[in-house]
Amino acid sequence: MTPQPRPKLFPAPEFPPRRPALCAQMPPAVFPVLLGLLGLGIALRKGLAVLALPGDVANLLLGAAGGLWVLAAVAYALKLARRPGVLAEDMRVLPGRGGVAALSQGGMAMATAMAPFAPRLAGIVLIAALLIHVGQAALLVVVLRGMPEPARRVNPTLHLTFVGPIVGGVAAGTLGWIGLATALFWATLPMAVLIWVLSARQFSRETPPAPLRPMLAIHLAPASLLATVAMQTGQTGLAVAFGLLASAYFVVLLIGARWIAGQGFTPMWSSMTFPISAFAGALFTLEWVWAGVIVLIAALGLVPAIAYQVLKMWATGSLAQKTNAAIA
Repeated sequence: MTPQPRPKLFPAPEFPPRRPALCAQMPPAVFPVLLGLLGLGIALRKGLAVLALPGDVANLLLGAAGGLWVLAAVAYALKLARRPGVLAEDMRVLPGRGGVAALSQGGMAMATAMAPFAPRLAGIVLIAALLIHVGQAALLVVVLRGMPEPARRVNPTLHLTFVGPIVGGVAAGTLGWIGLATALFWATLPMAVLIWVLSARQFSRETPPAPLRPMLAIHLAPASLLATVAMQTGQTGLAVAFGLLASAYFVVLLIGARWIAGQGFTPMWSSMTFPISAFAGALFTLEWVWAGVIVLIAALGLVPAIAYQVLKMWATGSLAQKTNAAIA
């Protein structure tokens, strides 16, 4: 009689299930809403200054948003310290890819927020954030090359990575580093145009699936930020041109709002926060004051509401699950 092979032994299931270690599944998808809150604070500070009103409320918002960003950044750093390779894994999914890029952009926005109070520290934060962002962009190229062709298709999150340094241009302009701001403007402009063109071509051929439609709002951010940096660097004609482009796209987003958000709230709604904040800031920079006031009022309603939902999901752990955050 031939002896039968012994069946494989598997460990008994644990009850309750073992939870990941502290910060081991920190979701990078939280960073877009934090970037949106920081951008909202910066836009509010600009608006209050233009209207000759006290800026205390804006500084309070920036302080709260900055504290949340530091907390999230430290948590993600702890995740990377456990297993550095988790960064590439997070970049393999859209929410993680956009979130990782928004992390370093948040550092650039922090530099803008700190510039009036601590310019030297703001400069250090800006340079560090730019260097980290460039490293992330290089890693993303490697990650995308190793993925199948459908995963390498153009999507709005590429703006966050490859046009993302323009956020640093705003900080550089605020610090008076006009040379750096100008260099970042011209370095990111071709990438923004390329992504816009390829995205428009792709959109003409197929309709994006409903869960990904909120990401279409991301296209508004580069136009708004390019307008802001162009104005800061004295390129008034280009600033007006990008301001008009951003305004036209904003109107298109308003017309298609029900179609974009018709599937109900998901973490992807965070993609709508930082673009509207950047647009409000651009309008004030261009001195289109009343348009800026209207958009800022809308942003003050939209951005905190989305941020509250996303931050609540982060606190309960569901954000990591719903965005497929990698585990260190």
